[in-house]
Formats: sequence, structure tokens, C-alpha cells
Amino acid sequence: MERTTCCVVGGGPAGLMLGLLLARAGVEVTVLEKHGDFLRDFRGDTVHPSTLRLLDELGLGQRFAELPARRLDEVRMHIGDAVITLSDLRRIPGRHKYIAMVPQWDFLDLLAGAARQEPSFTLRMRTAVTGLRTDGGRVTGVRYAGPDGTSGEIAADLVVACDGRDSVVRAAAGLRPEYVDVPMDVWNVRVPAQGDGSQDGRVFMRARGRQFAVTMDRGAFYQTSYLIEKGTDRALRANDIQWFRDRVGELFDWGPEVTKAIGSWDDVKLLEVTMGHLRRWYRPGLLCIGDAAHIMSPTGGVGVNLAVQDAVAAARLLAEPLRRGGVGVRGLARVQRRRRLPAAVIQRMQLGEHETLLRPALEGRLDPERLPVPFRLLRRVPPLRTLAGYLGGVGIRPERAPAFARA
Repeated sequence: MERTTCCVVGGGPAGLMLGLLLARAGVEVTVLEKHGDFLRDFRGDTVHPSTLRLLDELGLGQRFAELPARRLDEVRMHIGDAVITLSDLRRIPGRHKYIAMVPQWDFLDLLAGAARQEPSFTLRMRTAVTGLRTDGGRVTGVRYAGPDGTSGEIAADLVVACDGRDSVVRAAAGLRPEYVDVPMDVWNVRVPAQGDGSQDGRVFMRARGRQFAVTMDRGAFYQTSYLIEKGTDRALRANDIQWFRDRVGELFDWGPEVTKAIGSWDDVKLLEVTMGHLRRWYRPGLLCIGDAAHIMSPTGGVGVNLAVQDAVAAARLLAEPLRRGGVGVRGLARVQRRRRLPAAVIQRMQLGEHETLLRPALEGRLDPERLPVPFRLLRRVPPLRTLAGYLGGVGIRPERAPAFARA
């Protein structure tokens, strides 16, 4: 029987950050990742100011700065002919006044490389968790399928679910999220950049004629998220791909020389949006963090930042109990109490944006002459844009690196 002190399920931002921090505390930690690498498109590629500060504290800031990145410091929205600046990060406090757009696989490779330098850290790729070991109601480890098709078990004092919105571990533990209604799913697609610098350092949203989309400058291309009404993906894909090219081209004023890069529907990736939260993030021997605990909407691109912050709080609160030989439910409850408010506030903001902006836009009810009150205020009161930038980029109760993990 294999054994580790802490088994982290999921090698995403939360899982690798937690593994790195616990290993720097001297805790034996094993991270299990079901894929063979980190190369997957349309994942959360935003690294927010609070995470950038954290990387500095961990001694990883310089290495991160060497990664290919774009800096985004402003979010603008076009509703018809009206232009609104929704958030401005250029005046927020701190050294990093921008969101870094970095391919998530580069970010994960950086974290994994730093963690591998710690003798108590193990990362196992192509290892999928298939179930949980339990004893008298307590989770005591995991069952897994390895890369060679064999199965095995790992005993652990604590299992941490960092395996995302469709968490296998959460389901195996019998923890059921409470879901809320969302108005949309998302099509993600790439189109080549225009090369004129018109979107450098910005995110653009556009709403027009029952359409809503967001495009982000990624240097060589624009990463574009096109919203569709919930559950309409199959029906809309019955159209020829030219139908979609025409719609997205009209929305962003892109000519056919740009939209022809969308070769077929295979280039249009569906994200089925869900949103919800667990009432309780834990049971004896198990903790859920990140999207496994609070399933975020893609609105605002804050999911990665929240997940990383969860990992930092969990490491700071649980490292010493793990070194002493175990974590009780009181310790796990402390993590939830610490992180529940930041997640709830952001989800409330996302729900507000869904109901005042996204649903009306998709239903054709968004009138640029009669904008919802929050957006009218953002146009008239510039400091509110900085506040919005702070809430989105830094958030409520940002976490600092524990003393044991600092460079």
C-alpha cells in the first residue's frame, strides 16, 4: 500500500500551488493529474495581481516574468455605439497593476518545476482517481488508475479535491453542490490578431442584436468567447460555419480575411457553464477547494485566482496539523470559513452581471440608451472603475504566502 501525508487530486493551479506550499513546509504531498501534460486550450489563462504578488513572495516572480505574456489593464464594453470602461487596473495599489495573460500550461510548468525541487513533493501524471478509500465515514485515501492501465490505492491523512467543476472526488464523497441558474453557455474560438495595436492591453466586450462576446488580446491571436443561450449549442451548430463567421465578424468588425481562420465547427469549443457552491467543503479526511468547492462562472475570469487563493489559505492553516500527524474537521472548517466570503462575494457579483447584462443581451433587451444603473455609474464616476479593477484583480481577503514557503 502506497502512502502519503496529503494527496492532492488535480494538477491545475490550485493543486500545484497547494502541493508546492505544503512541500516547502516539509509535508509529504503527492499530486495526481489525470492528463499526461498541461497542454489544453481555453483554460483560465489569467494571472491576477494578487497571484503575481504571491509569485514574488515565493521567489518565482522573475521566472514568471520570463514567460510569454500579454498585460491587460483595462476592460471595455461596446453596447451598440456606446463604449463603457468597466474596470481599470492602472491605479490599483501594489506593484502589479495588470492581469498577465499567460498560457496556463506555462504557469503550471513553472509551479511544477518549483515543487519538484522539494524532496517531499511527488507529481504523478496520467493518474486518474477513480474512487475514495474510507474507514468508518472518514476518507483515508484514494483509488486510482495509472498510466499503464493498472489500478492502485494511496493511503493519506488528508485528500484535497482540486479537480475542478466536475470533481470526481467531490462526487465520490457524496458532496452535492447547490447550483444556480445561468443564462448562457460559451463558444471559445481564436482568430488572428490585426497587428494594429488597437486592443493591446485591453479586454473588449461587445453586445449587439442578441449577441454578446468577449475578446482578449493574446499577441498573435484574439482569444474570443462568444455567448449563446443556455442549451442551444446543438441547434445552432446545424447552421453552416459561415453563419457563425458572419455573426462574430459583424460583432467585432472583422473582415472575411480574419474570420476564415475559423475553418469548421471543430474550431469552436463549447464550455457548458455551470455555477454553484457546496454548503460544506469537507468531510473527515477530505477538503474541496477551488471549483470543486465553488463552481465559478467564466464571467470576469476570476476562477483561477480564487482557486490559488484557496490553496494558499489551506496550506497556511493545515501545514502544521499535517506535520503533527493529522487534520480534524475543525481544521478543515477553518479553511472554509476563511475562503467562503471571497467566493460568495465574487459569485454574487457574477450573478448580478448575468441578470443585468448577459441575459438581457442574449434576449435582445439590452438598450444602450437605458443602461442598468451600475453601468451608468461606471461611465460617470471613474474611481468606480478602479474599484472594479481591484475587486476583479485582487479580490476580497487576498492571501499572502506563508512564512515557511517564502523565498
